[in-house]
Formats: sequence, structure tokens, C-alpha cells
Amino acid sequence: MASHALSEGLFDAAAHAARWLADYRERVGDGDVVASGDADAWTAAFEELAVAAGDDLAHAQERVQRHAEDIGTGFRVAGDPDERPWPVSPVPLLIAEQEWCGIAEGVAQRAGLIEAVLADIYGEGTLISDGAIPAALINGSPLFLRPMVGLTLPGGYQLQFAAFDLGRGPDGEWRVLADHLRAPAGAGYALENRLATSRTLGGLQGRLNILRHAPFFTAFRDGLAALCKRAEPRIGLLTPGRWNASYAEQAHLARYLGFLLVEGADLAVAEDRLYVRTIAGLKRVDALWQRADPRMLDPLAFDSHSTIGVAGLIDAFAAHNVLISNAPGAGVLEAPALQAFLPALAERIIGAKLKLPNIATWWCGDDAARATVEARLDSLMIAPAFGVNPLGLPDGAVQGSELSAEARQALLDDMARRPQDYVGKELVRLSTMPVVADHQLAARPFTLRVFAARGVDGDWTVMPGGFARIGEHPDIRAAVMGEGIWSADVAIYSPDPVPPASLLPAPDSTQIRRNPGTLPSRVADNFYWLGRYLERGEALLAIIRAMLGNSIDADAGAALDHDTVGRMAGLVVAAGAAAHPAHLKRPDLVQLARTALDALDGWNNIPAINRMARTIAQVSRDRLSADVVRLLDAPHPTKGSMLDRCGSLQRRYAALSGLAAEHMGRTAAWRFHDLGRRVERGLAVARLVRTFGMTGASSDDLTTLLDLADSQIGYRQRYLTGIARVPVVDLVALDPGNPRSLAYQADRIAEHLAELPVLNDDGLPEEQQAEARALCALLSTASAARLDVRLLDDAERQLAHLSDAIARRYFLQGAEPLRAGGLTLA
Repeated sequence: MASHALSEGLFDAAAHAARWLADYRERVGDGDVVASGDADAWTAAFEELAVAAGDDLAHAQERVQRHAEDIGTGFRVAGDPDERPWPVSPVPLLIAEQEWCGIAEGVAQRAGLIEAVLADIYGEGTLISDGAIPAALINGSPLFLRPMVGLTLPGGYQLQFAAFDLGRGPDGEWRVLADHLRAPAGAGYALENRLATSRTLGGLQGRLNILRHAPFFTAFRDGLAALCKRAEPRIGLLTPGRWNASYAEQAHLARYLGFLLVEGADLAVAEDRLYVRTIAGLKRVDALWQRADPRMLDPLAFDSHSTIGVAGLIDAFAAHNVLISNAPGAGVLEAPALQAFLPALAERIIGAKLKLPNIATWWCGDDAARATVEARLDSLMIAPAFGVNPLGLPDGAVQGSELSAEARQALLDDMARRPQDYVGKELVRLSTMPVVADHQLAARPFTLRVFAARGVDGDWTVMPGGFARIGEHPDIRAAVMGEGIWSADVAIYSPDPVPPASLLPAPDSTQIRRNPGTLPSRVADNFYWLGRYLERGEALLAIIRAMLGNSIDADAGAALDHDTVGRMAGLVVAAGAAAHPAHLKRPDLVQLARTALDALDGWNNIPAINRMARTIAQVSRDRLSADVVRLLDAPHPTKGSMLDRCGSLQRRYAALSGLAAEHMGRTAAWRFHDLGRRVERGLAVARLVRTFGMTGASSDDLTTLLDLADSQIGYRQRYLTGIARVPVVDLVALDPGNPRSLAYQADRIAEHLAELPVLNDDGLPEEQQAEARALCALLSTASAARLDVRLLDDAERQLAHLSDAIARRYFLQGAEPLRAGGLTLA
């Protein structure tokens, strides 16, 4: 019975696939990859798509998008406050291995040519002196970094990683559309596309023997390591920060490759060596894979206004003490104007034509080329020569035939004044590939981004695949595609079985590592404050729920004492979550609760606290699980009653607390996260006891104190005769066995600080350790019967001093080179 159902399911999938494929081929032209590709390969792909989609292709689109979101794939558009989900198509681009070999050879040849040209530009300069490259093309480029001229480079190479955008014409010929050399983006998206697509089309890998990405990333990582001086180098991925468009990709790559994700503020140069600021002092960095604008890397060498660079970095680079990939200045060959000269340079330098030709390009700085562009203006694409929009192209590249008469004249006038700022490019017609649109397959134009990396032997390795960017409209001109609206996995299929490959060690490897690695001070700071914000939000939510429940029940006669309610409202106001109400009537309390729970303009209410926690999560994606990031990114609940929304948020806080307690490894990062929770909880408990547990407290006060300290059950198990002040205070403030008590928080804080690294080797406690011990002593010698406001004030003050001491010892303090008094350079 089961076997019959399975075969019937396979038959249905095959039938759906055959129908989709036949219908699609009827509607596309000869330039489509499916129409001109391997019928068997595409049949297999559509059969797997049918299994994933059932009878509705939209299901496959939803599945692959959900997998991409589970992986954590996202990107940011300039000006947007939030990341957008990375758009993935469930239909991969299939390319046969034989065809791919030609593409890979052309990419490797082009990377080698660009390396040679860069070496000459920043070295002897013979290409410029001989006239092979016009001097104005280099000296006039904003991407040319003059301080790099004459430097000998660590490892001897300008490039270790490069990306190229390719377009496939309707005749099947591949041509280069653009070179990416400064901070090539997208390799992480290619990896994430592969993960999402393989989870959706689970059987495609085995059916088509798709080549894997892991060997490429292994070659790149090992190639960087081989160029470093130390046998076990520390390699960082330098990110501009969370506002960068591809920050999510950078975090994913850092985690996948085992690189340390760092920002400029994490780094410091001392004695021409680069260090990362960590909780254990400065640690040596041997190589940086930089993803920032190279002009921002060092304010002393390049742009003095840079706030994201590292002062002295280029001095360390010039001293061969740190490798930077790619070398600053490599982006000079990204300029579209250079494409006009690369064909001739190829024949001069390597004695061969380019295996992957450029699209035809004319640099208007040459009189003859400018005349050609003006004569053929309606049939060309006019673009900035150096990537910066000149006066005649305020909105960037434009198709000449689409210019208005006024814009056309403005372009020609500025081209006459500054012809060197413009290039003309032929209009490229692109092949199409299938995407899911409106519940059916539709043909859309695509471009392909391919990646090349230098391996251990110095040779270029090309990623088998990359990612396809797919246009929104059926128009097959590359000029109108822009950045595309979808992306797709690029699967290179082979006739031969593909051995499993992974960056993970072999199953029989005996190498063991229990040290989680370097913890930068910025990351420790983030984890500490993530813990504090989550605990602060949870405590505030408990007060809101208690106050809200009381206000709703007021008319039923179940209200708490008026003074108790007033104290709860006072805690909300003191927390900065809302303004103090004029009265303590039910409407006033409901409005106070609504402001603390929902107001978007609050500075320390629930939405504000969640925003701050979400911001920390966004810059810690390489160290937080996808579940934690997803919970923190979840939208604020807007449906249901306020009590329902409070319950939803409380469950979210509980889930985050559970993930931290049961799923985070007991590393230094976890200790800082838990330290933040303990400090914040200790401060909150001290305030609660001072507010509700002092002499004269009513039974309602004590009941509220037990509720807010989450200790009702523990109290009832111990005391069966009702509520008394001293036992309540002892349980909430001084009982070291109650995980919600003030004493328990102090003990855990002291334990964490005893386990964290110290810089002094004299055996004496550091300031933060001494503060923690003093707090423990204060609470362990206190008596519940004699506990008063003064002691609670002292405890709260010591917690605040302790937090400051932790920050001074472990976190970044401006440009301070981190604890020079006990500095160790490792």
C-alpha cells in the first residue's frame, strides 16, 4: 500500500513536471537556458520542483523563501532601517560541467590579467609610460590610492578574491559585464542560496551530481593562511557594521569560514602590528578579509574623515605584519573605462585574447572613441567612467535612446567639457531562465556573479556556480535589469558522482578544541547588554501585567490596596516607561500600561527595550542562533487585548531565557550575557524589596513582591500559615537557593567574574572581582529582620559600581588600547 502511494506520488510529480516544462518551452524563445539546455537535466529539476510544490508552484516559492529566512539570509537597502529577506527563486540555473569549465578558465585568466595590470600600476608603471593605459585613466580615478604606489605586498599579490558579473547572450556566448575587486560581495549569498535550494529540492544533488561549494571556500581560507607569517594565523573579516547592505552575508561567511567578524573599533595597531581588542587584552591579527571601502581603511593613509578604519593599518601592511585581502587600491580596475583597454592589455601581457570577452566599451577621454559614442548615442548605454555620477548623468547610467531632448543636450554639453568622465557601452541582450511568478513559470533575464579565489599554490580557484540575479521584467536588455529582483542558485551538474565535501573536519579526525576562540571586547559588551535589556524588559512586563490585571478587576472588587497599585505605577514611571498618571483610577492605569507596553516613541518602555535588544542581535549574528535572532526580530504583537499581548511577549522572553540557559555553550560570551541578566535582576529585586518589603508592608504589598519576584510557589511550599514580612524578605532578598533572589544574583556574578580572564598575574582580585566579593559579603551577613532601606541602597549602589567596573575592565573605552597596565600582546 505504501509502495503504491509512493509510486503514484512520483508519477504525479513527473506528470506535473512534464506539463510545466512543455508549457514553458512553448512560451520562450531560443535564448532561454531551458530551451537550449540539456533536456534530461531540466526534466530532473522540474520533477524535484513538482515534489516540493505539489500542484501549486507558489508552494515551492514559499518553501525556499522560508528556508532562506531560517538560515538568516537578509540584505539592506540604503536608507532602510530594517533588513529585507533575501529573495530566492526555487528554480536553480543549471549549467553543464563542460560548459562551466570554459567559464572557469575565462574567469581565472581574467583574474590573472587584472593581477598583472595592478602590479604594474602600483609598481613600475610601464603600461602608463608606454601609453597602453592613458595616465588620466589612473590618476583621475577616485579608486586609485596613491599611497600604495611602490609598496611591496605581503604574499606578493594584489588580489586574493575577486568577483565578476557575466551575461549570457541569446546565442549562448558569455561576456563580462563588470569586475568587483575592492570588497567583492555575494559569495555568502551563493552559499545560502545553495542551502535553501537544496533543502527545497532535496533530491537534485544526487540526481545531477551537482558540484559543491565547500572546496572553493577551503581553498580560499587555506590560501589566506598560507600567506601569513604564523603557522596558525588569526584571520578576521572586517565589516563596516550592521548598516552595510550585505552585513548578514558577512556574518554568515565569518561563521562558515571560522573567521573573526570585526569592526574597525575592535582593532588597534601597536608597533606596526595589528591587534584585536579582546577581554583578555590585545591579540595578534595576521590577515584581514576586508569588506569596507578601501579608502576608509586607515584615516592616516587615506581618508582622514574615516571613522570605521584603523589608524596605522597601512603601516602594519607595509611592514608585512598583516595581510589585507584585497590590497587597498585594487578597485582602480573596477572602473568601467578600463574595460575598453583590457582586450589589448591581454594580448600585450599574456599574449592571448580574453576567453571571456568584455562587452564593447568606448572611453570618451579618447577623441576617436568619443566621436563614436556621440555618433551612436541612441544605440549605446552611457555610463560614468569611474562609478561616480558626473553632471550629465545625475541618475547614473542611461540608455541613449531614452534620453529626453533636454537631458540629451545636458549630457552632450558635459561630455564636451569633461569627456574623461563618460563611457559608452553596447546594449547587451540577455538569455532568460524560469522563475515562479503568479503561480506559473515565467521567463526572466538573468546575470551571473562568479567568484574566484587564490589557493595555497597561488593559482586561481573558481567557485563551481555562484548566484544568478534575475530581472523583474521580461525585457532582455541588461540595461533595464538593474540589480534584479530575485536570486537563484547556480548548479553545475556533472556526469560523474561528486564526493562529499565540507569545511568540517573529517569524521575520524582526532583534533579536539574546547576553547571557543577569541572574544572581542565589543562582542562581550553586546552580550552583556543583551542580557540586561532582556531582563529589564521581562521585569517591566511583569509589573505591567500585575498592574493591568488589577485595573481590569477593579470593578469586581478584587483590586489590590490603593497604595500597592500606586507603588507599581511608580516603578513603571521610575523605569522611564511612561509619565506619571494624574490619578490612579482604572482608566489612568490602563493608559499607563498601554504607554509602557505599546508606545513607539518611548525611550525605555517595552518597544524601546526590544528595539535595543534587536539592534544588538543584528550585530551579533555570527554568534547567536537563528532561533534567537528570529525571536528578537519578531514584530511587536498588535492583536488581542493588552493582557493577551503581555502574555505573548512574556512567552517570547521565556523562550529567549530558555535558549540562553539550555542552548548557549558555557563560553565567555555566555558568561557576559548571564552577567548582564544577573546585574539587571539584582537591581530590580533590590528596588522591589525596597518598594514592597519594608516595615509596615501590607499583605497586598507582600503578595505583589512574591508575584513580581516569581517566588509565590517557593514561599507557599515553605510557609503554610500565610504571608509574613520577614520570611518574604528573606526568600526574595537573602536566600542563596532562590534563583530570583538578590543573594543568588550576587553569588552568580562572583562566580562568572572568577572564571573570566584577568590581566594581572599577582594573584590579587581585580576591581570587578573585589566589588562582587564585597556585595556577596554584604548580603551573606545581612538579616531579614534587620534588612532596611539603607542596606538595599548600598546593594543597589554596589551593583551599579560593579557594572561600571566590568565595563572598564572588559569593554571598549573609546580609543584606549585596552588596559595598557597589564597589556599582553599575543
